[in-house]
Amino acid sequence: MSDLARRAADLLGVPLAEAQPMAGGNLSQCVRLRLENGREAVAKTGPAPQEEARMLAAIAGAGAPAPAVLAADAGLLVLECLPDTGAGPGAEADLGRVVARLHAAEGERYGWHADYAFGPVAIENAWSDDWPAFWGENRLLCHAGHLPAPLFRRVERLAADLNNRLPGQPRAALLHGDLWGGNVLYASNRVSGLIDPACYHGHTEVDLAMLSLFGRPGSDFRAAYGPPEPGAVERMPIYQLWPALVHWRLFGDGYRGMVEGFLEAAGV
Repeated sequence: MSDLARRAADLLGVPLAEAQPMAGGNLSQCVRLRLENGREAVAKTGPAPQEEARMLAAIAGAGAPAPAVLAADAGLLVLECLPDTGAGPGAEADLGRVVARLHAAEGERYGWHADYAFGPVAIENAWSDDWPAFWGENRLLCHAGHLPAPLFRRVERLAADLNNRLPGQPRAALLHGDLWGGNVLYASNRVSGLIDPACYHGHTEVDLAMLSLFGRPGSDFRAAYGPPEPGAVERMPIYQLWPALVHWRLFGDGYRGMVEGFLEAAGV
């Protein structure tokens, strides 16, 4: 059995019966545990497991489904094992309701209690009262030194114009922060859990843009979530640019075309 599984069992204080590796993405290890008392759990690594535990608690506190945290230390998170049987015909509408509940939770400012990371890529979350400044500094200009100079100059031009492109003080909604299809678990017609968060408070359109990065939710989602804000279509490539930049830094030049496409869509 893996060292990760043994550490998780020790953290729970329950003997381990069996452990099976799970698909944990490219940035963490993940195993499913069966304990000798019959319970199941999921153990995973991550950039800051105790901070992720706080994020999952915030999601659950907003009334959205998330796995319960069973144990956490500086290097390991142990979670409730949620049903993951696939999406039924009503699942898209339920996701709309779930994300609406999540976004109904508000903070007083933009940002989060701590910085976070996607692997080696830092996520800076310093509190701000100015949304365009937060997005420009913490999601775009933070990539200085990691991009080819001509391309970064385009990012700089976009960041300098955000006061004309983004709302100055949108509602500071609780965001999942990495809301793509792989981080949503389904059990037939309902969402059983939102997982692998990178939470902070910001404009709701950030999560919606991420949800449309690798596939667009359909009309059932939108009907359940609510109508788009005026100007949402023009803002979407600005919000999608950040995860595209992160993917480029993490996984290489295969994402350069995506980055350039969003810059072109934003008119820079």
